[in-house]
Amino acid sequence: MCNAQQQNDKKIASTSQKLATTMYLIENFYVDSTDMPKLTEEAIIAMLKELDPHSAYISAKDVQKTNEPLVGSFEGIGVTFQLLRDTILVVSPVSGGPSEKVGIMAGDKIIKIDGEDAFGKKVNNDFVTSHLRGEKGTKVVLSIKRGDEPELIDFEVVRDKIPLNSIDATFMITDEIGYIKLDRFAQKSAEEFAESLSELKAQGLKSLILDLRGNSGGYLQTAIGLGNEFLGNGKTVVFTEGLKSPKQFFNTDKDGGFRDGKLVVLIDEGSASASEIVSGAIQDWDRGVLIGRRSFGKGLVQRPFTLPDGAMIRLTTARYHTPTGRCIQRSYEGGVEEYHKEMQKRLEHGEYFHADSIQFPDSLRFTTLVSGRAVYGGGGIMPDIFVPADTTFSTKLYTNLVRKGIFNSYTIDYVLANREKIHQQYPEFSDFNRNFEVDENMISDFRKVAETKGVEWNEEQYQRSAPWILKQIKALIARNVWNIGKYYQVVLQDDKAVEKAIEVLENKREYNRLLGK
Repeated sequence: MCNAQQQNDKKIASTSQKLATTMYLIENFYVDSTDMPKLTEEAIIAMLKELDPHSAYISAKDVQKTNEPLVGSFEGIGVTFQLLRDTILVVSPVSGGPSEKVGIMAGDKIIKIDGEDAFGKKVNNDFVTSHLRGEKGTKVVLSIKRGDEPELIDFEVVRDKIPLNSIDATFMITDEIGYIKLDRFAQKSAEEFAESLSELKAQGLKSLILDLRGNSGGYLQTAIGLGNEFLGNGKTVVFTEGLKSPKQFFNTDKDGGFRDGKLVVLIDEGSASASEIVSGAIQDWDRGVLIGRRSFGKGLVQRPFTLPDGAMIRLTTARYHTPTGRCIQRSYEGGVEEYHKEMQKRLEHGEYFHADSIQFPDSLRFTTLVSGRAVYGGGGIMPDIFVPADTTFSTKLYTNLVRKGIFNSYTIDYVLANREKIHQQYPEFSDFNRNFEVDENMISDFRKVAETKGVEWNEEQYQRSAPWILKQIKALIARNVWNIGKYYQVVLQDDKAVEKAIEVLENKREYNRLLGK
């Protein structure tokens, strides 16, 4: 054993020396000048690509930007913005943030930042980020164009820490069924979830739909925190294991706020990592019903290692397994390139449309921990009820409208012109949701915007896509007038997975049957 270890140590030393010698030779003898830092980065990236699809190198300048959505905050002025014809448009100030405190409003256009013009071709997302974000306590002067006011209005804003919320929507979908849309598993997501749960309980919550569709994951500890809410204390949520990482179990450590109510979790091919940990645990413990399509299949644990220059390597060190032992990670034996083609292969194979297109061998069969139902491993989490993807509205016209940004362009302009009218006509969002309709005049204007931006209008394709186009326009108007949560309240109407979730939650016998009770 000792001799084998010595041999391994010699191999490592020899390999390290080989790399160092190669870098020395290039730096001292290569015919032309070289950018050694860049060369080193490219060598690291190339090595990591040979390992697995999710080990990654992050340069020092990108570390903070990469971590921001998961850390859950950044320092800046606190506005949601969009670029409208090379102009920075405030979609909404963050509630309680520094911009709202000084009186900046939705619909304001930022024309100058500290006296510098903030419009034209130079203005892109990087420009906005670099000029508006900054250390807490620093000041920035914004010159604002508001409505028909002839003069610019100057606001001095003191930057502060701005929260990045990971819950997009919280509302009651029926008198007793609540809905929560979780976008990612960020540092504060468990606390946000608990707040959303309390809000819904105050409105009569008995059953819950947790929407994890498109949720690409995040922090493991946040997944454990969410497990607390549903599973109760002392239940395994996930375990990890790797060749050089001993098996480690991660269990819930307290009783959360929704241990007993009926639960449906929505997943799809965009649900990955922490989303699969939570949905897999809920399924293994027979705690709730999973509805949708097979999840992405990312079950590799990345441990961050900081390099001397501040760059970071996220190195895969173990695999995630659900409580019953199912490996979440799908195979990548065919190489990274083939791995990334998996979603297209699922589409071509018909998996998004037909449940019986997925066949699992008996070797991947597991049984749940309470009722002994059959569940399967082999990569991703397979839901209890399959709901096919809805592509009835998908046409070349619709694709081009999205690709050219027509929906955003039209709805931003519409809200700029009609915000006060909308508020007067629909004092509450519920009034808007119930009574507002996208009429023929609006579609005519929408078409003009599309054609102005080079989209060829095809009437036959429009008729196919019309229900979804009308819904998107209404939903985006709701988002721009109120918030992202209202967008979901509009767009989820007629959503087949949500409809199936409501049907299951309202039928106690069917709900229990699905869970083997």
